[in-house]
Amino acid sequence: MNVRLVDKVSNISKREFHEKYLSANRPVILKDLAKDWKATNKWTFDFFRKTYGHWEIPMYDKSYHNPGNGYMKPVTYKKFSDYLDIIENEPCKLRFHNFQIMKRAPELSQDYSTPEIMDGFFKFALMFFGGKGSALNLHYDIDCSNVFLTHFQTIKEVYLFPPEEAKYLYQLPFTNHAHVDVLKPDWEEFPAFKYTHCYKAEIHHGETLFIPRLWWHYVYYSEGGFSLALRANESLSSRARGLWNIVRLFTVDTGMNFLAGHRWKDYKDNKARANAVLAMQKIKSV
Repeated sequence: MNVRLVDKVSNISKREFHEKYLSANRPVILKDLAKDWKATNKWTFDFFRKTYGHWEIPMYDKSYHNPGNGYMKPVTYKKFSDYLDIIENEPCKLRFHNFQIMKRAPELSQDYSTPEIMDGFFKFALMFFGGKGSALNLHYDIDCSNVFLTHFQTIKEVYLFPPEEAKYLYQLPFTNHAHVDVLKPDWEEFPAFKYTHCYKAEIHHGETLFIPRLWWHYVYYSEGGFSLALRANESLSSRARGLWNIVRLFTVDTGMNFLAGHRWKDYKDNKARANAVLAMQKIKSV
């Protein structure tokens, strides 16, 4: 696996961003996209603890994609203040993710503004919280949107792979994810992964990572922290593909997990391995 660092830029114009990154389908870290947001100074562990600490929130861990009744469901619930105490001070494998926090606390939308760096932003936003050492498995965003991920307080690492390399990532059929541990890959189980080209992004407080649509990414919390994700999609065709992906996931994949459980998981694993073997054979035949 070859690794290169994602560019970091400041004061980039909409035109330059479009030419160098959006049209080129390349990730980039925007150092100052959020510099004028209230959230950049206001959103701290203490702020969320004091203001929303009474919430009961769903917790997820690496068992998120295990087959059976717990497939893609929370493993437990915690009081938000208790969870923040943990991730601020010690390692924790539990994550709180894909939370449409503005539905529950709409006043938070006053603390950030929709970027003008491109067109097609959606109104809703998602927040992600994680403890040191936790990770979000390798995946691409199912709705095929471009993602602008702004991190707060600490540091987060994101490992990205272009969409054309999905064949080496052991993508599970009918899903948008894979089981390769990017930081500690099992080379015997996933030999094709060595052919990938990876981009590493280290996002510091107030910086925004642009993740182009369909790019695979593995998110690792090198420190406990939290991020805000805004999404944009100005392409009707990619919006349609995203809708189809969502329908496919919540009908075929979720339905077959309910009906077949471990047999469905085994089918997906075997199909992913077979596709990767074919990809490796094509490389060796060149």
